[in-house]
Amino acid sequence: MRVLLIHNSYRQPGGEDAVFAAEQELLTEHGCTVATHHVCNASIAGMSKLSLASNTLWSRAQYRAIRAKIRAFAPDVAHFHNTLPLISPAGYYAARRAGVPVVQTLHNYRLICPSALLFRDGEVCTECIGRRLPTPAIQHRCYRQSRGATTAVAAMLALHRTLGTFDKCVDRYIALTDFARDRYIEGGIPHDRLVVKPNFLSHDPGVGEGHREGVLFVGRLTHEKGVALLLEAMQLLSADVRLTILGDGPLRRDVQAAAAADSRIVYGGAPANAEVLAQMQRASLLAFPSLWYEGLPMTIVEAYACGTPVLANDMGSMTCLIEPHRTGLLLPPGDARAWAQAISEQQPNRDAWGRAARALFTTRYSAGQNFTRLMDIYESVTPKRRPRPLIESAARQPSW
Repeated sequence: MRVLLIHNSYRQPGGEDAVFAAEQELLTEHGCTVATHHVCNASIAGMSKLSLASNTLWSRAQYRAIRAKIRAFAPDVAHFHNTLPLISPAGYYAARRAGVPVVQTLHNYRLICPSALLFRDGEVCTECIGRRLPTPAIQHRCYRQSRGATTAVAAMLALHRTLGTFDKCVDRYIALTDFARDRYIEGGIPHDRLVVKPNFLSHDPGVGEGHREGVLFVGRLTHEKGVALLLEAMQLLSADVRLTILGDGPLRRDVQAAAAADSRIVYGGAPANAEVLAQMQRASLLAFPSLWYEGLPMTIVEAYACGTPVLANDMGSMTCLIEPHRTGLLLPPGDARAWAQAISEQQPNRDAWGRAARALFTTRYSAGQNFTRLMDIYESVTPKRRPRPLIESAARQPSW
């Protein structure tokens, strides 16, 4: 199969960029012929605000560039990862008008929330779901803390909802979890075009062979990632359990101060991924106290690959990733006392939970499983093959 991968990357590399590269490698390794169309937000620096806003709505340059790439490469399918802001939904039309099926991975909640997070002022926010024009986001400057930038994104969403772009120009949407799929259905994405395919690890780190002890946190040191909740839980915990924190961010000084005051807390900075995986292979539990819905946290997938069970808040995508009392535990969101109790009491379950976590990784998040699922999706929209419906559950009709 000939696959054209299309992506608008960020100034700072993120999870979406990693998945774009990993899927390119995966497809190539399995014999697909792959071409890419890739633009980077670094080029925004030389653009005026008016030009950037115009491109967010419809990029003539990207429409032409993608049409040219399609003519030269003749793909069977065009797989989009991110289009904001440089590619714009014009990319869908370029593929559609060339007769190439379109697949879009929904890495975040952008099509139903201008900030893409469903998170505002320290709390989950769903005010814009189902609105043709997401005015609350404009009011609260949800995108890049700018009313102008948020207005541009909101206008893009409103325009293309009105035009029916997200309905008629995308053949299949890939949500990362069942939870995300349900939110998109609430927001009006046609339910019969939504399927679920999680991300995967390109390289299996294995479970390791050393002695396991302590709890590990890996992530950005920000409010929404819940590191402050974890520090509060440690204050309530009387047991002698070590907490290792890896990452960097605005709350780094708070973490360093907590480590200086409590010998059970170790701050290890932001090491390379190889060291992070080594730490996971030595930890009894991974703490994932995120306070927002998340997309599909690769930290949890990495923990499962290492045979490490996970503690997380009972919310968002975590409810789809963690099987309570089998691969970890789901806790009342924001309840530091419950976290302290879980860290103290769940240590004896770590071996059985770890084995179950590793088994789940093998059957759901490995590269081989992911390739099979991805090809099923491509084949369902490729006109050279007989289409196979991928409707996974009944749902109410779109609201747009």
